[in-house]
Amino acid sequence: MEEVLYHSTRSKGAAVRASEAILKGLAGDGGLFVPDHIPALDKSLSELADMTYRQTAYEVMKLYLTDFTEEELKSCIERAYDSKFDTEEIAPLREAGAPGSYYLELFHGATIAFKDMALSILPHLMITAAKKNQVKNEIVILTATSGDTGKAALAGFAGVEGTRIIVFYPKNGVSPIQEKQMVTQKGDNTLVVGIHGNFDDAQTGVKKLFSDKELAAEMDRKGFQFSSANSINIGRLVPQICYYVYAYARLLKRGAIEEGEQIDVVVPTGNFGNILAAYYAKHMGLPIHKLICASNENKVLYDFFRTGTYDRNREFVLTSSPSMDILISSNLERLIYHIAGNDPEKNRELMNGLSRDGVYEITAEMKGALKDFCGYYADEAETAEEIKRLYERDGYVIDPHTAVASRALQKYLQENGGASGEGPRTVIASTASPFKFTRSVMNAIDKKYDSMGDFELADELSRISGVKVPKALDEIRTAPVVHDKQCDTDRMEDVVRDFLKL
Repeated sequence: MEEVLYHSTRSKGAAVRASEAILKGLAGDGGLFVPDHIPALDKSLSELADMTYRQTAYEVMKLYLTDFTEEELKSCIERAYDSKFDTEEIAPLREAGAPGSYYLELFHGATIAFKDMALSILPHLMITAAKKNQVKNEIVILTATSGDTGKAALAGFAGVEGTRIIVFYPKNGVSPIQEKQMVTQKGDNTLVVGIHGNFDDAQTGVKKLFSDKELAAEMDRKGFQFSSANSINIGRLVPQICYYVYAYARLLKRGAIEEGEQIDVVVPTGNFGNILAAYYAKHMGLPIHKLICASNENKVLYDFFRTGTYDRNREFVLTSSPSMDILISSNLERLIYHIAGNDPEKNRELMNGLSRDGVYEITAEMKGALKDFCGYYADEAETAEEIKRLYERDGYVIDPHTAVASRALQKYLQENGGASGEGPRTVIASTASPFKFTRSVMNAIDKKYDSMGDFELADELSRISGVKVPKALDEIRTAPVVHDKQCDTDRMEDVVRDFLKL
């Protein structure tokens, strides 16, 4: 098996092994680590169809994490995808909405959001990587969240020896249940901080801390080093590729498609990591036709795919799908690097333009390389309508992020003269449980529910959907608040210093 090495999207520096890239999180020049080539699947699709989720995950991840031994990688996978998930399938497929549309339920983990799919394994990959590289420092996970990454990372790293974790989130930019999940997190090695600003402010602040060489040197002297649990970490991205391969294999197993038949994939997108994972799966040989990028009213990616211009200079909108309330999609940088012919200098020039002016424009040739993608968006009214449509049609309840993707699919089909059941089968990434956004979901179904409290709504949602209230929600009903710290964005470094006693 050919070794895969990783290098920065912004310079032609020395390549590093997978374990080193996972530990670093972000390259020293501020770029993101990318594989030097995208490996091809070495098992046939029919072979994959007979595999469990854990077996599929190994077959995909072994191709990228080539300096992990078989024993190391299988151990990480077994510890990650265990009884924390409430279904043996790990990521079940549910046909709903129309014939040929399949919702890939990625929310059956400990924190009822798709981030569990990668953040259940990242701590194990990171600790294994630290041992492989004789790291003596304590690893400080520093991350910004728009709602779901934070809790999933906290759950993954809480109590893990040799690590600490600091999560920054926009104080008024997440759902009440998302916030309660984070601020009730136990563990002496955890810190949760609400910042006065939006997610982009939090993400920019975290990147600034990562690039502070003086702070890094001081931390090293005190026995610490930063790493990231955001999707900028390649250890987050690689596990996400697995569930697209698994979804295709499941469709093949149940006879919904024939081997080699193409499918479309729809992903509700904020930071771009989840749909980038599908792009990598396609280029590994998975028969994907179109990658449909679904945006909410913060439609910076929709505009980019339509025009070739990325422009974050616009009003920031708080929506019912807060994990997509993002104007700087960090993982898009990896795609830009690839469509620029793997040219770090061209990519760096564009990223500097984004940092300096808030805008960049790709070349016609680069735009031509985006033929795999198309963008659609749903506004707030359309999102609510889609939740109600699926409930009334099938009794199937989806969260607002999934609803954005579901409505985007309807627009794609209308624009391309098709209807569900015609053309390729479609997998919609269902990224969060509706129980995480009970008020938005229940109001979409019927306004009469608005007078209820968040946990009353959860019980009512359980009643009308026939789905048991998830354990993750029951656990926080009466849990005490552990974290109540807030700060301005210019005080984030002070918070870090205080927590680490620098």
